[in-house]
Amino acid sequence: MGQVEETANPHGQTIPVERVQIGARMEKNLVKVLKALAEYFDISLGDLLEGIALHAFEQKHPFSEETLKRIAQLKEVYEMDYDASASHRFIEQTTRKEPS
Repeated sequence: MGQVEETANPHGQTIPVERVQIGARMEKNLVKVLKALAEYFDISLGDLLEGIALHAFEQKHPFSEETLKRIAQLKEVYEMDYDASASHRFIEQTTRKEPS
């Protein structure tokens, strides 16, 4: 079931929302960078993804220049060596098990 939370908006008013669990799969190194960025901001991964999505829906940049520099550092640490143009070229790797 969803979780109802009160979220403050820029005008200081709260907006009740219902949050739900999602089953989403993402590229491993991208997830590591996102988790590290959420930790850097001391927010949950879900809150970070909500903010990114809401900014994207309004064609706004979600990150400052300083944050983009931090992201570049995290991408290097977690070996995320691709950019947005790679998103349509990802293919799922299958792991083959050796016969017993």
